[in-house]
Amino acid sequence: MNHDHSKKTPDGASFDRSGSQDSLDELYLDDYWKELENIHETRGNNHEERVALVVKEPDEGELEEEWLKEAGLSDLFGESSGNSQESVVFLSTLTRTQKAAVEKRVETVTQTMRKKNKQHQIPDVRDIFRLQNDSKGKVCDGSEPSTVRTSENKNETQDGTKDLTPIRTVKNWEDCQTAGSAQGKEGMPGACVNKLHDPKFRLGTVEQKSLLEDMPFLDTDINLEISFAEQAANLKDSSVGKMWKGGGGDTLLPNFRLPKDKTGTTKIGDLAPQDMKKVYSLALIELTALYDILGTEFKQQKAVKIKTKDSGLFGVPLSVLLEQDQKKVPGTKIPLIFQKLIAQIEETTLGTEGLLRIPGVATRVKSLCQELEAKFYEGTFNWENVKQHDAASLLKLFIRELPQPLLTVEYLKAFQNVQNLPMKKQQLQALNLLVLLLPEANRDTLKALLEFLQRVIDHRDKNKMTLNNVAMVMAPNLFTFHGFGSKAIEQSEFVMAAGTANVMRFMIRYQKLLWTIPKFIVNQVRKQNAESQKKEKKDKAMKKLLKKMAYDREKHEKQEKTPNDADVPQGVIRVQALHLSKVSMAIQLTEELKAGDIVARFLSQKSGNLQTLKREEVFLYEIGGNIGERCLDDDTYMKDLYQLNPNAEWVIKSKQS
Repeated sequence: MNHDHSKKTPDGASFDRSGSQDSLDELYLDDYWKELENIHETRGNNHEERVALVVKEPDEGELEEEWLKEAGLSDLFGESSGNSQESVVFLSTLTRTQKAAVEKRVETVTQTMRKKNKQHQIPDVRDIFRLQNDSKGKVCDGSEPSTVRTSENKNETQDGTKDLTPIRTVKNWEDCQTAGSAQGKEGMPGACVNKLHDPKFRLGTVEQKSLLEDMPFLDTDINLEISFAEQAANLKDSSVGKMWKGGGGDTLLPNFRLPKDKTGTTKIGDLAPQDMKKVYSLALIELTALYDILGTEFKQQKAVKIKTKDSGLFGVPLSVLLEQDQKKVPGTKIPLIFQKLIAQIEETTLGTEGLLRIPGVATRVKSLCQELEAKFYEGTFNWENVKQHDAASLLKLFIRELPQPLLTVEYLKAFQNVQNLPMKKQQLQALNLLVLLLPEANRDTLKALLEFLQRVIDHRDKNKMTLNNVAMVMAPNLFTFHGFGSKAIEQSEFVMAAGTANVMRFMIRYQKLLWTIPKFIVNQVRKQNAESQKKEKKDKAMKKLLKKMAYDREKHEKQEKTPNDADVPQGVIRVQALHLSKVSMAIQLTEELKAGDIVARFLSQKSGNLQTLKREEVFLYEIGGNIGERCLDDDTYMKDLYQLNPNAEWVIKSKQS
């Protein structure tokens, strides 16, 4: 590839071109182009035939159908539509912008399915979602259904603005069939709706918008309590929003921070797997809603399955690598070769000038790669022969040679499109959601990479590798994935280079924020769990009522009640240390009591296995109630959390247990 550097590069050393490592005012793309040329040379010298990754380009209906499946809402269309109560509960917890995003996809799918399969009855999107605040609307009680707006104006109010009022969902198609004719849609289900919205958890309502306006957040504060899409919708037409327009092109990176949350910050890894599944679905819907509000295209891609290596180190899927590694080191989450290459680079010194930027000798790197393939798992590879720049080249080669990109085929373009969002805060919010969507292996490997890159930058006074330099060097390795070919890159090389390098430096600079699960998503998970528990209790109560076992039920409930329940007064919690100590402790809640204080009390007892553990290994967990399991950070105020989840159990344990 031939780049005209004369147009892009003035005289002067690259390190001195910028007065701040966070500034792009005078940043030129020398490092990016040089890295790209090194990549092409490396691939040109590799005569092994590679199977190109084919990305399927589905039609719009298939694309949205896949989106609904990914969001856990596949039962909103097709033969099983309307049958899942789980989706009913899920939809009841969505914000207005999230529901608008779902409605848009359902409508596209149903229209496509009607065209393809007209003989089948496909639910109308307007029957799946109803406007909750329509005062004329009635539920399935024999009264008249409300009038349905046409598809052209269903989201517009009388003043012409978009109506994103929370929408409701049909409870059961069959029970509502009698009302079908009132909709003017032959064979379509009627206006039966299930009123599931609890004002306490309703997000995106007028009350929440008012809360958003009143909350004393600074411009550099990342508000995790209100949906990102709701914030964008609120700012879009406001004077504040207009003032921020064009902010995405600014050169300085703000010092974004997370305000302290009294109920505790939730990090990836703090929640139980069953709750993380809900987080994934909500993050996908929220990201889509955010992109919709900001007018940016969001399309998932799917790679056609190809034959990949089932053993080895380079060009092997992450899942296969980890399966190999876990046989050697149980519990491994990051490929061993990846860890070793980072350790080898750091072993000499991170102060080496041009680290990551200066490539190793191509022939030697190729030879080392082949030798590693043969000897790494045998433990006979001689690491003394690996020079620092060679190890850095091998690390970048490992990332590039993955059969599918580290940022995944599905979301690579979404990562690239982050640069198109108008405000830096929105770019960071989008990256936060995208990290939540990555598979666990990809996410863990990316985290290890970003932490390593930050350590390189910490030595910038010696190695001359600023945030910008590192971002420029690493962007081609993560974003110019060989399986997609070079056509798209050739069409807009400069924009691609500047944009992906900008996203790269965002990920490095704000990496600690990216692994945080927003509070509004955690609250939606709590709401889903609470609604599911309510339904289960109602079902159980109905069965018992039908069996006329009221007396036995009351007796059974008394037996179920633990002796400790009666002993624990209001404002006191009982904490256990499972597998660590036989002692449980009654703790009086105060305004200032934190989770870390409770852990410290237990550790001071020096009983059981507690005395063998280090302080940083032990945490207080919130279990049950409206959450599956959540590891609490030490700064969580227990009284505030108790009010949010009074039915939880409180357990101290290590993350490894």
